[in-house]
Amino acid sequence: MRKLLLTGFAIAICALSGVAAYVSARPNVEGWREIAWPFPRDGWPAGRAFRCNDAARCGGEIELYLRPKIGFCNCDIGVADDDEVDRVADLDLVSAHFRALEPGRAIQIADMPGRIRAYDLRMPGGASRIAVGMAVSRRCDLMVVAAHSSSAEPGLQRAALDFLATGAMADWMNAAMNGR
Repeated sequence: MRKLLLTGFAIAICALSGVAAYVSARPNVEGWREIAWPFPRDGWPAGRAFRCNDAARCGGEIELYLRPKIGFCNCDIGVADDDEVDRVADLDLVSAHFRALEPGRAIQIADMPGRIRAYDLRMPGGASRIAVGMAVSRRCDLMVVAAHSSSAEPGLQRAALDFLATGAMADWMNAAMNGR
């Protein structure tokens, strides 16, 4: 009985240590909290998902999803054009019905060049949401981002880019692109 109790105690200590390490490794960015990856498995590993409910910081509720796609980029030119953002930015995971609102523009996230583009999403049930899709590259690898908001707040792009520019997120993206 004593051996069983000691074994249970050791397992509990290890489990709590693991949880503490995981929680402390998660970025603590004011206004944003990490949520579970909401999409079914596909050909790529699950990424990370975040929600901002801070109206002052985000202008309304925003959900943001990002993940690396290793070996999925043109090694010579990176993210070449808006059509590539349309294809790779994971907007189709949020809704199969998305339409670009304007031409995209060049961006740089965590020292990776790429493009960002604004979209209108039609959600199941007919609701409309604004969204942005981003794709940035390093060598032959992509980091893709999709973010959406129910608000028509034009600050969606700025809020998403500001969040991705934080040290915690830039560190995670660099580590993920390096296979860690």
